[in-house]
Amino acid sequence: MRRETQNILLVLLGGALLKLALTGTYLRYVKESLQPWLVLTGGVMVVLALVSIVRDIRGGQQNPSGVEHAGHEHGTSRSPWMLLLPVFAVFLISPPALGADTVNRSDRNAAQEAKASSGFAPLPSDDVVPLTISEFVTRTAWDDSGSLDDRTVKLTGFVVRKDADVFIARLTISCCAADASPVKAKMVGQDFAALPTDQWVEATGRVVPGSATKESAFVPTFTVSQVVPIATPEDTYEG
Repeated sequence: MRRETQNILLVLLGGALLKLALTGTYLRYVKESLQPWLVLTGGVMVVLALVSIVRDIRGGQQNPSGVEHAGHEHGTSRSPWMLLLPVFAVFLISPPALGADTVNRSDRNAAQEAKASSGFAPLPSDDVVPLTISEFVTRTAWDDSGSLDDRTVKLTGFVVRKDADVFIARLTISCCAADASPVKAKMVGQDFAALPTDQWVEATGRVVPGSATKESAFVPTFTVSQVVPIATPEDTYEG
């Protein structure tokens, strides 16, 4: 690969990283805490490429005949330019965050192995308690005190359909979308026909006690009293 090609690729790759990090698009692929590292990495890549370009220009001015390099230009391969395709995809397409298809490819619930060893903190006394779906599932499965019994909670997630069942779901990540695991609750008590798959919603209701068991793959049943469509949040993953 020629140096000019290397420099162009480095500039574009660094620019793509900076675009993802500075526009918030990175949240589709990695955790929020990684933004500074993406900015730093993209900036370093661009600076290195610019320094290399400046050095090449100066070198060309000092050796305008190009005699020293004549023996090295045996041909130019087109294959390095194929590396630009994913860069253009980032700039032009920006693949969306993972959604219902990812949830349906797994039969496990991410919180099924998240048994707390030190108990659960008391829930606030609010009439409606907002919870992440991960905490909702974990408490239903492992909290022997029944802290969610007869409590009204609000969950935020996207709609997933499998056979005749409808779920509210999120994807949890520890680092990036590559390690995403689904967490979900089965919604009952309403007609959800008008809600398309992957529609983001806020669902208010109560858990069916004891519904998150090994037999149900630790998926609790959530009796919904109200469900409201909402816009897709900037950060679609639960940490």
